[in-house]
Amino acid sequence: MLVFLHVHLVVMSAFLCGAPLLFLQDAAAFYLPGLAPVSFCEKPQDGKDAQRECQDKIELFVNRLDSVESVLPYEYTAFDFCTVETEKRPSENLGQVLFGERIEPSPYKFSFKQKETCKHVCTKKYSPTKTEDKANLDFLKKGMLLNYQHHWIVDNMPVTWCYDVEDNQKFCNPGFPIGCYVTETGLAKDACVVNSEFNEKDTFYIFNHVDITIFYHNVENEAPDSRLVAAKLEPKSYKHTNPDTPDCTGAPMNLGNKITEALSIPYTYSVQFKEEPNIRWASRWDYILESMPHTNIQWFSIMNSLVIVLFLSGMVAMIMLRTLHKDIARYNQMDSVEDAQEEFGWKLVHGDVFRPPRKGMLLSVFLGSGTQIFIMTFVTLFFACLGFLSPANRGALMTCAVVLWVLLGTPAGYIAARFYKSFGGEKWKTNVLLTAFLCPGVVFADFFLMNLILWGEGSSAAMPFGTLVAILALWFCISVPLTFVGAYFGFKKAGIEHPVRTNQIPRQIPEQSFYTKPLPGIVMGGILPFGCIFIQLFFILNSIWSHQMYYMFGFLFLVFIILVITCSEATILLCYFHLCAEDYHWQWRSFLTSGFTAAYFLVYAVHYFFSKLQITGLASTILYFGYTMIMALIFFLFTGTIGFFACFWFVTKIYSVVKVD
Repeated sequence: MLVFLHVHLVVMSAFLCGAPLLFLQDAAAFYLPGLAPVSFCEKPQDGKDAQRECQDKIELFVNRLDSVESVLPYEYTAFDFCTVETEKRPSENLGQVLFGERIEPSPYKFSFKQKETCKHVCTKKYSPTKTEDKANLDFLKKGMLLNYQHHWIVDNMPVTWCYDVEDNQKFCNPGFPIGCYVTETGLAKDACVVNSEFNEKDTFYIFNHVDITIFYHNVENEAPDSRLVAAKLEPKSYKHTNPDTPDCTGAPMNLGNKITEALSIPYTYSVQFKEEPNIRWASRWDYILESMPHTNIQWFSIMNSLVIVLFLSGMVAMIMLRTLHKDIARYNQMDSVEDAQEEFGWKLVHGDVFRPPRKGMLLSVFLGSGTQIFIMTFVTLFFACLGFLSPANRGALMTCAVVLWVLLGTPAGYIAARFYKSFGGEKWKTNVLLTAFLCPGVVFADFFLMNLILWGEGSSAAMPFGTLVAILALWFCISVPLTFVGAYFGFKKAGIEHPVRTNQIPRQIPEQSFYTKPLPGIVMGGILPFGCIFIQLFFILNSIWSHQMYYMFGFLFLVFIILVITCSEATILLCYFHLCAEDYHWQWRSFLTSGFTAAYFLVYAVHYFFSKLQITGLASTILYFGYTMIMALIFFLFTGTIGFFACFWFVTKIYSVVKVD
C-alpha cells in the first residue's frame, strides 16, 4: 500500500504547473504527457481487417474492490463474480502494487457501436449443503454489508456511476456497490435508498445487472475513427423471470440472511453507445472531477495560509531590519569591555551558539533522512504539476516517490556526514550505517507488520513476496551504496566553518521564563505550519482512506511552498527569542519546533478517524494507525529538517557580522 508514504505535499506556480485542472472548462488543451489516445471504429461488414489502425473490440477491466467502512481492499476474484480464466492480467507498476491495485480482464466485452440488451455473462449457483458455496455467499453478503465498491476500467478510464444529489447536483462516483442491505428494522442502508422496491427487512439486494453507456466523439479528419470520452453505468437488481435465459425482468434479486434452498444469481449487462461531440479526449476526466466541488475551499485555505505567511514574514522582517540592524550597529561600535558587559541577549552567547548539540549523531541522521524526503517530495510534486502523475497514470505517483527516494541516498549521506563532522563526531561508520538504516528501517518494520495483517486477512493490499524482495533489493543494492558514497564525500570535506569561535567553558544559561522554556516553544512552533496545511490534509486523507480521486497537485505544490516558508519563519522567530533569552541550545530546538507539526498531524488523523470515517473491525483500525504512524514519522523528518536549515542560516547570518576580538 504505502512504503514511504508522505509524498503528498509559488501563487503562479499553481497555474503554470497545469494547475490541478481547476478551471476545467479550459482543460481541453491539457492531458497527461505520454498517453496516446486509442481510436475505435465499427467492425467491417465484409469481415476483412486489413491494415486498420482502429480497434472494434472494447475491453472492460476490473480492479480491486474497496470500502469506506474497511481499510482492507480485496481482489475481484475474492468475491464469487463472473471471471475469465484464459486471459493474462495486464502488468502493474510498483506504485499499483504498493497501493493494492489488482487489474484483471473481465468477461464483459463489447464491440464498438454494437448495442446489447440484457446479455447473459454467467450464472452463479449456491447450494446450502456445500461448505464452499456457503462461504462464498457469506463473503458476498459481508461485502454488501460493508458497502464494497466495484471499480471498472474502459480505455484506461473509470466506469462511473452518476446520480443526483442535493441542490440538483450530479455526483459521478468512479465505482458502484456490490449491493446493499435493509436492516431488521426496515432501514435501507447505502445504495438501497435508490429503489423503493428494496423494502424487505433483514435482506440483502445484489446488483447483478448493469446498464452501461459509452460516449464517444468522432475524430476530425480521421473518419471513421472515434475516441471514447466517457463510460457510465447504472447498477440494477433483477431476479429474472427465467434465470436460465435472463430477460432483465422481475423483482429485485434478494438474498435472505438464512439460505435454506439452492440459489442462482444470473449476471447480465446492457450496453449502448452515444455520440458526444462536446467532449474532447483530452478533457474526458472533467465530468468526474467537476463532481468534486472543492475549489472554493482550496482557495479559502490558501488565502488563510498566505495571511499567516505574510504575518510571519512581517515579524521576521522587523527583527532582521530593525532590531538586529540596530543591535549589530551598536555592538560593533563599542569601544571598551565595560560597554560589552552592559550588553545582554543574543550578543552575549556568541561564544556558545555553535557549540555541538547533545546527541549530535541522531540529529545528523535525522537531517540526512529529512533532506532525502524533502528533495523527493519537491521533485515528485513538480512532476505531478506537469501532469505526469495524474490519476490517469495509475500508480505513477508512488512509483516516482519510491524511485526518487532510492536514488537520493547520496544527499542523505552527504548532509548527515557533513553536520556530524561539524558537531565534532568521530564515529563515522556508525553515522553512515544509521543514516542508511535507522529511519528507513523503522518505516519498513512498521510496513512489514501491516503487511502481515493484510496477508492474514487475504487483502489485495498485501504486497506479494516477490515485490517485497524487490523493495529490499532497491534499498540494500542502490540506496545504501549511494548513502555510503554521499557520506564519503561529506567526511572528506572540511568541517563547516562557523563565523565565531566557540569558548572552551560553556556559558551558564539564566533562568528562563515560561514561554522561552524548550517545551512550550516547541509546542507553539508547530501550530502555525499546521494551520496552513490542515485543510489540504483533509483532502489527502480523503483520497487515501475514503478512496476519493486526488488531482489538485497545483494546489498541493502551492501549499508545499507555503509550508516550507511557514516552518522556516516560525522557527527563526522562536530561535531569535530564545537567543535573546541567552539560551544557545538552538539546534535540537529548531528541529523539534517545526517537527512538532507532525504531532498536530497525528492528533488530526485521530480526529479524522473517529469523526469522518466509518471504519469497523480491529484489523482495519490497526492498519489505519500503523500507516498513520509512518506518515507522521516522515512528516516529522521533513518539517524538522526545514526548521533546522532555516535556523542554521539565520544564526550563521547574524553572527557573521559580529566583531569578536
